[in-house]
Amino acid sequence: MTDFSNKVTLITGGACGLGRLIAQKMAAKGSRVVLWDIAEESLANTASEISAAGHQVTTYYCDVSDRETVYDLAEKVKKEVGKVDIVINNAGVVCGRPFLECKDEQLERTLRVNVLAHFWTVKAFLPDMIRTNSGHIVTVASAGGIVGSAGLVDYAASKFAAFGFDEALRAELKKQRLNIHTTVVCPYFIRGEMFAGVRTRFSFLLPILDPEKVSERIVKAIALKKQRLIMPPLVYTTWPLRLLPVSIFDKVATFLGINDAMDEFQGRRS
Repeated sequence: MTDFSNKVTLITGGACGLGRLIAQKMAAKGSRVVLWDIAEESLANTASEISAAGHQVTTYYCDVSDRETVYDLAEKVKKEVGKVDIVINNAGVVCGRPFLECKDEQLERTLRVNVLAHFWTVKAFLPDMIRTNSGHIVTVASAGGIVGSAGLVDYAASKFAAFGFDEALRAELKKQRLNIHTTVVCPYFIRGEMFAGVRTRFSFLLPILDPEKVSERIVKAIALKKQRLIMPPLVYTTWPLRLLPVSIFDKVATFLGINDAMDEFQGRRS
């Protein structure tokens, strides 16, 4: 099990929601957390909470969709904080509308934040991990990166890409026999502002997840070097179900309410 004491953990989208909870838990376990986000007020509030608890935290305003910003800020982190041991690519956005109702700019931003940002952050910090032959890269994907659904074309496409990014990167690191670990996280909808208004037909099978519990399981997965974390267990049935004809697969997804989940979506107000 990984000892987080004196480890530096960088979390994108770390100011609020799931990122904030992960930051609090990693800090409580002795890690020095570095938070990147565009929500400056939330960054300050989260930093105050972590500092008040007696833990180390450093924050930076960062739009992870901008490649040069990520690269420049990564160098600043290395100089001011030190080598980053754990990178948690958590930042995410969603349009949450039928495909043709999504503006081109919204679609592009979803892909920049949910996919390309993973490329830039990992390219920025992986070389130092290779030099020391140690590190951990966490990709927060989604159950939507395993099963696509109506109203989530942009989001599902980006999370399918994130899932593939983790899988291929894991293969490369293993082929090079490096002691660098990866974890991909694929939760169903998490209760909170990002997916406010989503609903589930069978809450005992596909519950809207509690962010506290999700963050706890993510931190535990990192500590145990678990390569894949999927929530809830029903999502695992996706792979055998894909052996069925597509028409049957689609009917199962519709029966479970997956394609109606976004009908009352509200999302973040800001």
